Amino acid sequence: MIILGIDSSGLVASVAVLRDGEIIGEYTINYKKTHSQTLLPMLDELVKMLELKLEQIDAIAVAGGPGSFTGLRIGAATAKGLGLALDKPIVSVPTVDSLAYNLFGTDKIICPIMDARRNQVYTGLYEFQGKEFNVILQQNASSIEDILLKVKEVGRDVIFLGDGVPVYQEIIQSILKTGYFFAPPHLARQRAASIAALGAVYFDKGVCESAQEHKPVYLRLSQAERELLEKQNER
Repeated sequence: MIILGIDSSGLVASVAVLRDGEIIGEYTINYKKTHSQTLLPMLDELVKMLELKLEQIDAIAVAGGPGSFTGLRIGAATAKGLGLALDKPIVSVPTVDSLAYNLFGTDKIICPIMDARRNQVYTGLYEFQGKEFNVILQQNASSIEDILLKVKEVGRDVIFLGDGVPVYQEIIQSILKTGYFFAPPHLARQRAASIAALGAVYFDKGVCESAQEHKPVYLRLSQAERELLEKQNER
């Protein structure tokens, strides 16, 4: 089984290929480029290096949201285009879930935090029980204070990761005091390898959709939609 993983949900652009349970290639960039510039050239380079024909893949796993509205649309368009051209199914992997999956096997609670701006984060709470990946709190948009309150209610050591960590690190340290850790750099951001690996789990369970059906999950209205709604409410 071959799964192509794609993640452009945040600042990171990443593509990866999982073959029979092994990551055979991953290309990740987190540096001053727009995903429209990087994603397809990265994918082209990766499959060339792997001597892989895209027709050989069984499914396309893509970060399904939440995340950057533009980034999610680019990832979705790429996945849909490939899916339609190759007649392959799409596995939509929740972005926050895949971030947590970076920390496979930890005995601590996992709390990804993606900076959603407007004083909010995209977040959730997760744990591993042996090899079983469990969702304690489904991905959602909330204030940093609200998710830290839920962390305190769980009452266990927690690992934070995601691009929201440098934004909210001081608040985390002031509220929690003890019992928290920050993921190391190589595990702290989105990775297409995790998208592909978790996507393979979902694919095995039959959780997939057609390319025509796929659309991102934003969790919030876009800025343009919010502004339009505000104007309508003012009338």
